[in-house]
Amino acid sequence: MPFTLFGRDIVLIVEDSDLRIPLEGAIVQLSDKREFVAGSDGSVRFSVADSVTESLRVRYPGYKTESVSILPSRQGRVFVRLKIESLLENKELVFTAEKEREQAVVETGRSVEISGQELARTAKIGFLEDVMTSVKLLPGVGYSGMFNAMPSIRGGEPGDLVAALDGFYIETPYFWGGGVSIFDPRMVESVKLSHGIFSSRYGHTISGLLEVSSKKASRTETELEFGISTSALNLNVSIPFKRGGFMIMGKATYWDGYVAFLKALSPLIEELEPVNSITTAPYIRTAAFSGNYQITDSSEVTLNGFIGGDGIGANYNNKVTFSNGEQDISLKFDWYNLQGFLIGGFKWNPNKEMLLKTSVGAGFRSVYVKGDIHNVGDVPKPDPWPPSDLVPFFPPPPNFFPDPIPPIDSHYLMDLESTTSSIQARVDYDWDAGKGFLFAAGVQEFFNLWTRQSFMQGLMEIEVPPDSIGPGSPAYYINRAMTIGPNKNDSHALSSAAYTLLEYKTPNQKFGAELGLRVDHFFVAGEDFSIQSMPAFNPRINVDFNLLKNESIFDSIDFTAGTGLFSSMTDNTSSFNKATGIKDFELKQNRSWTSLLGAKINFLDNYSFNIEAYYKYVFDRHYTVSIVDSTTGQAHSEHYFNGESHIAGFDVMLQKLHSRYIDGWIAYTFIWARMRNPFSSRNGELFENEEWRWPSYHRFHNLNVVMNIKPAPRYNIALRLGFASGAPRSKAGKITAYPVLIERGSNSFFMQKYKRQNEYSDTLRDGFTIPLDIKISFFTFRRSGKTHGELYLAAEGVLAFLKTRESNKSFDQYTGKEVEGSDTANYQMPVPMISFGYTWSY
Repeated sequence: MPFTLFGRDIVLIVEDSDLRIPLEGAIVQLSDKREFVAGSDGSVRFSVADSVTESLRVRYPGYKTESVSILPSRQGRVFVRLKIESLLENKELVFTAEKEREQAVVETGRSVEISGQELARTAKIGFLEDVMTSVKLLPGVGYSGMFNAMPSIRGGEPGDLVAALDGFYIETPYFWGGGVSIFDPRMVESVKLSHGIFSSRYGHTISGLLEVSSKKASRTETELEFGISTSALNLNVSIPFKRGGFMIMGKATYWDGYVAFLKALSPLIEELEPVNSITTAPYIRTAAFSGNYQITDSSEVTLNGFIGGDGIGANYNNKVTFSNGEQDISLKFDWYNLQGFLIGGFKWNPNKEMLLKTSVGAGFRSVYVKGDIHNVGDVPKPDPWPPSDLVPFFPPPPNFFPDPIPPIDSHYLMDLESTTSSIQARVDYDWDAGKGFLFAAGVQEFFNLWTRQSFMQGLMEIEVPPDSIGPGSPAYYINRAMTIGPNKNDSHALSSAAYTLLEYKTPNQKFGAELGLRVDHFFVAGEDFSIQSMPAFNPRINVDFNLLKNESIFDSIDFTAGTGLFSSMTDNTSSFNKATGIKDFELKQNRSWTSLLGAKINFLDNYSFNIEAYYKYVFDRHYTVSIVDSTTGQAHSEHYFNGESHIAGFDVMLQKLHSRYIDGWIAYTFIWARMRNPFSSRNGELFENEEWRWPSYHRFHNLNVVMNIKPAPRYNIALRLGFASGAPRSKAGKITAYPVLIERGSNSFFMQKYKRQNEYSDTLRDGFTIPLDIKISFFTFRRSGKTHGELYLAAEGVLAFLKTRESNKSFDQYTGKEVEGSDTANYQMPVPMISFGYTWSY
C-alpha cells in the first residue's frame, strides 16, 4: 500500500562504504514489501507516511545487506553505505546519530534495549506514564503489579535492580515508595535492561542493571512537545544554539478528579471503600533539563539535571459496631518525598582510535513519613468471661478480669525522616587497537551520606517468656505505653571500583569475545565506628558465534555463552552503627556467580527469535534478624552474611519487527528460585533454620504479549496482555487465645486476645494474574512534517474484575472468629482505569 497521502519524500542514495561510488542496481525493500532499484547515481526516490518510522532493507550482490530505520522527522536525502561482505565490521549501519532502533533490540546473553518509539507505545499509557511499564514487559522480568515499579529480575530480589542514568547510579529512582519510577518516557531516549553477563563497566548489582539514556536536544531544530491527559500535564521544549542544544522538561499529575470519581463509586463497589480515606490525592511534580555543547569536532560536554517530588495523604475514620459495643478507629498518614540530581559529562576523541569519557554528579533524596493512629471504644467480651483457660494460671483478684471490660484507648504516633546524599565520579577510556581488538578501562567512586531520624510512641504489646509468673505458666504479653526515640543515625559509605576489559571480533563477525575484570570495594563509617569489606573480584567472559548469514529463510543465526561474578551492597548498610558489632572484613558484599547460554535467530521476513537459559548461585547474601528484648520491647537487628540462593530459568522472546500492519513481541519467562537464611528469630530468640524456601516475590511463569495493530497510517491499537502464576502464600495457622496484661497507670488487669502464627508453605500459591491494557491512538500530521499529534483513549486493568488472587482470611483479635469474605485480595484496582490524552509536537 503506497504512502502518498500526508507523506514525505525520501531520496535514498546507496554507495560503496570505502570508495563512495554509487551502487547502481541496489535493491531497496520497504516494510510494505515495495521494492525499488537504484539508478546510475545510486539513488532511489519514494514516499513514506509522516507519523511512522519506516524500516527498510538495502541489498546488493557481494555486499552486506543492511537494515535501516528512517525517523518520522527525517526527510530529504539519506545516505546508505554498504560494506563488502568479507570486510564487514558492524552488524548494523548507523547513518545518523538519531537512528531509530527496533522495538526491543536483544543483545543475546547481555541485555534487551527498548527504543524511544516503543516507549511511546507501551509506556505513555494512562495514569502512570512510566518507563518501568515497558521494562516489566521484557523477558526475565517477574510480574510485580500495576503500582509496583520494583520487579524481580531473573529471580533476584526486587531491591537489587540498579538504575544508571547516563552512567550516573540512582539507588532509589522511585516515587510513592516504589510504586512508579522517576523515568518519564518523554525524558528518555532509550532504556536497556542488562540481566545477563553484562560488561564489567557496570556493577552494584547481582541481578539487573537498568541503563537509561536521556534525550538530547537537537542542534539544528527547535522542538516543542505538549501533552495533556486524564491525570498529567507534560511540556518539553528543545532549543538549538550554535554547536549545541538545550532541552527542558516538566510534568505534573493531578489525580484529584479520579479519586473523586472512585469515591462516588465506593457505595456500589465494596473494594473501593478505602479510597474515601484519601485526603491528599497522590501527586508527582518533576522538572528536568538536558544540554549539550560541541567544544571542538572531537570534544563535547553535557549537563543533565532533575528534581521531583511526590506525596499522598490519608485520614481514615471508621466505626465498628458489634453485639455489645462499638469502636472508633482513626488513622492520619502523610508521605512526602523529594529527590534530585545534577550530572556533568565530558567526552573527547583525541583520534579515531581513542575515546575518553568523564562524568561527575551529585544527588539527594529526602523522605518524610508521619502517622497518627487512634482507637477508642468498647472491647468485645469473650464468651465465657472470665476466660476459663486463663483463670488457673492467673488467680482472679477482682481487678484481674473486670466486668465490664474497660474501654480501649490506644494512641500510636510515628515520625520518620530519611535523607540520602550522594556524589559520584567516573572516568572511562576506550582504545580501538585495530585488527578487531578493543581495550577499555575505568575507575568509579560513589560516596553516600545517610541521615535517619525516627520517633515512635504508643501502646505496645511486649511478649513475656513462659514461667515468668510461676512453674507451668504460659507466655503472655504486657500492653504498656512506650516511647522509642527520638533516634538519629548518621553514617556514610564510599564504594570504589575499577575495571578493565578486552573485546575481540573477527573481520567477518563469525566470532567475538569479551573478557573483563571488575574490582569493587565498600567502606562504611559513622559515629565511633568504621567497617570495610574485602575487595570483590568479578571476572566476566562472553563468547559469540555466528553460525550463518543470509542463507535460506535466515538473516543470521548467532550463539552466545558467558559466565561471570557480580557483587552488590544492600540498603541494610545504611542502618549500621557502633552497636552493630561488625568488624573490618566481616562485612561482605552480596555475590553471585551466573552462567548463561543463548541463541538468536533473525529471519529474513522481519522476525526475530531469542532464547536464553541461565543458572545463578547467590552467596554471602546479607540479611538481618530482628530480636526483641522482652523486658523493654526494644528491637535490634543482627546482621549475617551467609545467606544463599540457587536460581535457574530460561527466557524466550519472539519479535515481529517494524511492520506496516502488525508488530510487537511475545516474551515468556520461567524462573526457579530457592533461598535460605541459616538463622531466623521466633518469640524473640535466635535459632538455626536450614529450610530452603521460595522467596515471597517468586513466580514460576510470566508471559507478556505486546502488539501494535495499525489498520491505517493514522491509527494504532496497542495491546499489553500478560499472564503471571501466583506468588507463595503462607499456611494459615490455628487461631489461639493468649493473655495480655493491660497496664494503665497504677491499674492493671488481664484480658484474653487471639493470635495466629502463619506458617511457611512450600506448595500454597496465590491465584494467577491476567493484566490487560489497551490504547487506541489517532495521529495527526501535516504534509510538511513539522507538526505531529496523537489523540488516545486507554483502558488499564481491563480484566480487573477477575479476582484471581486469594489470601488467608482475617480474624477478629478479640473474639477469634474469622471474618467472612476476607479471603479475597486482588491487590489491584477493582475497576479498569480509563484515561484519554492528547500530545502535540513540533
